[in-house]
Amino acid sequence: MDEFVGPRLYCCCKCRNQVSLHDDIICKSFQGRNGRAFLFSHAMNIVLGAREDRHLTTGLHTVADIYCGDCREMLGWKYERAYVASQKYKEGKFILEKSKIVKGSW
Repeated sequence: MDEFVGPRLYCCCKCRNQVSLHDDIICKSFQGRNGRAFLFSHAMNIVLGAREDRHLTTGLHTVADIYCGDCREMLGWKYERAYVASQKYKEGKFILEKSKIVKGSW
């Protein structure tokens, strides 16, 4: 009999708090502050920081840093607004830095 394996998760690297599902990855080729980052459609168990305008590689965006809801480790940011028309698809999406998350499972 096969054992049920739950959805693959991504967790905070510091405390292992679940922060996103593998199925919510939109793209794996983003750049964060500390190297590679993934774009996710959803994130959970996080706390949002203050909104601020930031000049990123793809232009001006309004973003809010995201922190682990348990240990407050900075994990990435949420795109609140994109000012360049071609970047509007990022609005409401989350960047999680690869160095700040680890794979987990239920």
